[in-house]
Amino acid sequence: MKATYHKHILEFKRPSGTSRGVLKTKETWFIIIENANKKGIGECGILRTLSIDDRPDYEEKLKWTCDNINLGEEKLWKELIEYPSIQFGVEMAFRSLESTSPYELFPSDFTRGKESIPINGLIWMGGKAFMKQQITDKLKEGFDCIKMKIGAIDFERELELLTYIRSQFSKETIELRVDANGAFMPEEALDKLKKMHLFDLHSIEQPIKQGQLQAMNAICKQTPFPIALDEELIGVFDVTEKEELLQIVQPQYIILKPSLIGGFKGTQEWITLAEKMNIGWWITSALESNIGLNAIAQYTYTLNNKMPQGLGTGGLYTNNYESPLTVRSGRLLYDTRLNWEVSLMN
Repeated sequence: MKATYHKHILEFKRPSGTSRGVLKTKETWFIIIENANKKGIGECGILRTLSIDDRPDYEEKLKWTCDNINLGEEKLWKELIEYPSIQFGVEMAFRSLESTSPYELFPSDFTRGKESIPINGLIWMGGKAFMKQQITDKLKEGFDCIKMKIGAIDFERELELLTYIRSQFSKETIELRVDANGAFMPEEALDKLKKMHLFDLHSIEQPIKQGQLQAMNAICKQTPFPIALDEELIGVFDVTEKEELLQIVQPQYIILKPSLIGGFKGTQEWITLAEKMNIGWWITSALESNIGLNAIAQYTYTLNNKMPQGLGTGGLYTNNYESPLTVRSGRLLYDTRLNWEVSLMN
């Protein structure tokens, strides 16, 4: 068995704004495993400035992983505990290698094209006109759950946008989630949440920066609508530490990005703990290519979570890999009439 790694720069169709800046490109890496004339592919979806494994030795660790691929999936996962995106790439590549098709990692009614996954439509930050246009487009595309990035433009302007959405669509028509990416200061967060509560929001992701557990706990206790932890989960490797974090903060939801928290295994650890504490959860991609998105979507379907998931990012890029993943009427489906086109696998 041998393994190689490859870098790919994904290019956004248009610059996409978050509270951490505007994204024009997205770096990603692939691990290819070969054994007995079979190949498996896994994506190491690093997000610079956000991933805990955004380190100078990242490529060096990828090389080490490929050089030591014969250690096997389980030992490598443990060795790579501080590199969650590589953990996920390794899990994905081994499952791909062992599957009948390198792209059908979790055979199900989803991969057979019989069932689909409800997803939220993502609204990127920008000017008021741009954000309004995105909202209009998503509604035309049949989404009934919208996730809106906030925190990059003036808060009063964001309230105006929420006013506009709710003037057009009730909470029965559109479920509205917002993601602050840690943009609020702890002392102002509750006041802002009270103002936003007027718009019948489903939840808000990460209102304040991660690492302020007591402040986050106070907000979760007093919030007028649910809080979902996102960045807070990044870099928490030990199961005991994960349990302690949830016990301290007591959030209403957690949001799971496999590339940032150790792949399938890391995600399952969080789900087990959350369900034990009656904390809700959903899964979100982290701007992976269609290869990573495919693995996350197939895994997510097996978990039978009926909430809209955050899996609609495959159409963001000009140079993504062609795949059967298709979004229709606010749902992600696997169109078995379409083929994969991945040059790395030829």
